[in-house]
Amino acid sequence: MASVLEFDDVSFTRDGAAILHDVHWSVDEADRWVILGPNGAGKTTLLQLAAAAQHPSTGRVTLLEEEVGHSDLAALRPRIGFASTAMARRIPADESVLDVVMTAAYSVTGRWNEEYEEVDERRARRVLREWKLDRFEQRRFGSLSDGEQKRVQIARAIMTDPELLLLDEPAASLDLGAREELLQLLGSFASSPDSPAMVMVTHHVEEIPAGFTHALLLADGGITAAGPIDEIITGEHLSRTFGIELQVHRDGDRFTARAA
Repeated sequence: MASVLEFDDVSFTRDGAAILHDVHWSVDEADRWVILGPNGAGKTTLLQLAAAAQHPSTGRVTLLEEEVGHSDLAALRPRIGFASTAMARRIPADESVLDVVMTAAYSVTGRWNEEYEEVDERRARRVLREWKLDRFEQRRFGSLSDGEQKRVQIARAIMTDPELLLLDEPAASLDLGAREELLQLLGSFASSPDSPAMVMVTHHVEEIPAGFTHALLLADGGITAAGPIDEIITGEHLSRTFGIELQVHRDGDRFTARAA
């Protein structure tokens, strides 16, 4: 099975502080990874390195068979779908939902003088239907709820048919109903063999969708455990990662955790 992402002894330092250290990690094309860890563990930095938005301080990141820092990132980045709160802030509030998704074809966040083909519009509308957003296509992005905006971000991220999809806390700040609707959609997408490799950062095991195959736990910039999700999302591993005794329960494809 082909690897789409590899970290080889990667460290990342900012202003003299080690954010990540000694990271060895590999993502194959059929993998769906969830990354968990306490605040400040380095989760978002790990995702930025995976998106080629940052370069490692030491070590090597290989993304879609190209080494970050030694390849044409302008050609590489369109092959990666990335949805995050930071990306949402760059989207003009008055942009229509259809244009928010369609502008991904040019890797821009606001429509200007680009010319789109009919195939771009058809694909954007199809992706909006798949994520239950077709009724919003002419709505302004800024008028949507948090849950709707997060689904639009994901639709935009998969508009270009990426080979790797990166999601930074897609369920953060959502109410229970919006969270569960999003997780149902993500679970269905993750379970499809036609979907790309996926990496999702979250703070809560309750936000892990069905269909995810692997988990990576981070603490203090280092990996505490990584591997198949059944082996990693356990009370023992999570207790060591979060520094508190935790119990983990599984019901079907979903997890819950609480203090022991």
